[in-house]
Amino acid sequence: MAAYRSALVVIGAGGMGLAIARRLGPGQRVVLADYSQKALDAAAASLRDHGHEVEPRLVDVSSYESVTELAKFATAAGQLNTVVNTAGISPHMGTAKRVYEIDLLGTANVIDAFIDVMAPGSSLITISSLAGHMPGLAMTPDLELHLATAPRDKLLSHPDIDLEGSSWLAYGIAKRGNIVRVQTGALAGKKNGVRVNSVSPGVIATAMTRHELQTDKGAEIRAIIESAAIPRAGTADDIANVVAFLASPDACFIDGTDILVDGGGLAGQRFNAAVEKS
Repeated sequence: MAAYRSALVVIGAGGMGLAIARRLGPGQRVVLADYSQKALDAAAASLRDHGHEVEPRLVDVSSYESVTELAKFATAAGQLNTVVNTAGISPHMGTAKRVYEIDLLGTANVIDAFIDVMAPGSSLITISSLAGHMPGLAMTPDLELHLATAPRDKLLSHPDIDLEGSSWLAYGIAKRGNIVRVQTGALAGKKNGVRVNSVSPGVIATAMTRHELQTDKGAEIRAIIESAAIPRAGTADDIANVVAFLASPDACFIDGTDILVDGGGLAGQRFNAAVEKS
């Protein structure tokens, strides 16, 4: 495969990943990766129909070996200027163990595998969630430090990480882990000038969210939307807009941080009742 001027890696071929690839893809070779061959084929076909050059690859983000193979392939595709990790599952899609493996360990694997092979001045962005900011999340200082700093092979070994417990609690802890993991990732990226950040979407109108609305948590999700400052679900393009900003030179002084893109959902959850009383 001949080297190209620049390459964009998007991990996760769902709604957000596809929107991000469309937004950032022009002029670059797009390396699109996913665990599902069916999802990968459909997203790659859609991108090609819009004129993008796409290199689809299967990947399992819970496996460091799989992610490192993807990183090797991507570096052969061209200069890696942007890597975006959107891979993740929601609580209804798997056990607590699987949520931790994909949503938490997967992020650590992507950061560790890509940070040393990206170009100076490049941007690595991972998708976290409003759930990592939610009030009442069971998060001790010791657990947060562990999530931020533990070696990836020890990341799931902590007394407060119950692999057999609630997948909903696992999701919140995993997403909080993403937020703090990019902070230490930014420090690791300092040596070769790679910026590492995360984006935390609120309720986004994807197929995954539509499925969640049919579960026993549907009423809670609707309540987040209704109490938000902007009372609507977001779109994948809303997230792609922020990712594009973080990948651009305009964000050259933003590193090790999380941008919450939730339409004021967190504000509503924290203070809506107090504001209504005043």
